[in-house]
Amino acid sequence: METAAGLTFRDATDADVDELVALIESAYRGDASRAGWTTEADILQGQRTDPQGVRDVVKDPDSRLLTVERDGRIVACCQLEHRGSHAYFGMFAVSPALQGAGLGKAVIAEAERAARESWGVTEMHMTVISVREDLIAWYERRGYRRTGRMTPFPYGDERFGIPQRDDLRFELLAKELG
Repeated sequence: METAAGLTFRDATDADVDELVALIESAYRGDASRAGWTTEADILQGQRTDPQGVRDVVKDPDSRLLTVERDGRIVACCQLEHRGSHAYFGMFAVSPALQGAGLGKAVIAEAERAARESWGVTEMHMTVISVREDLIAWYERRGYRRTGRMTPFPYGDERFGIPQRDDLRFELLAKELG
């Protein structure tokens, strides 16, 4: 689907995996991520995801990896997973060079619309590292609410990165979908 902003939304395929891994890594890890405001470089090092993790989402019949293109180039993505009465929103990445220009707002709005339309869900859930106050505030401005429900960070599992502090955990955010 193409939008007025020249964005094309589609489901990812196997052919997109390497480009998607590069996008996700660039948005969250290493010096390149510091060009945007979503960087986790100060709290986590190592990888954010890998080709197998992205491929697993692409292949999962209960998930979609929504891929966003502009001028034939992937500029953003997010995972949608059907979980009964709600959908889970994850693996959200916007190219660091394009952050702060409204692209993220457009992606999350399309993700919410697609989850409602595809699965008839009434709520969207996501988890955010609880020390990411700026990111949580951004989601709150989009209608998400903090639930106070925390889950531990997977310390020792380098597939999720190498923590640079010992107080990391995930908080569940939720939004009613109208």
